[in-house]
Amino acid sequence: MISKEITILNATGLHARPASMFVQEAGKYKSEINIIKGDKRINAKSIMGIMAGGLSKDTVITIETDGDDEQAALDALVGLVESKFGEE
Repeated sequence: MISKEITILNATGLHARPASMFVQEAGKYKSEINIIKGDKRINAKSIMGIMAGGLSKDTVITIETDGDDEQAALDALVGLVESKFGEE
């Protein structure tokens, strides 16, 4: 299991389109993937979980991956967040 703390920087946070992009990317990997915000643990492959998570701009989250492709999954998801989901 590996993890990385990251800040959500895009203006809309993980709502609607960015949440969908995140779930689609997470779904490409076999690893178990969670987003941790405070004491909440959110399944990163669940659009409803992410939408209900209140993950807005400037929220600090931890992306946690566990499985055979955990490093590739973590790198891809961190890259997606760092790219601001293509928003500026």
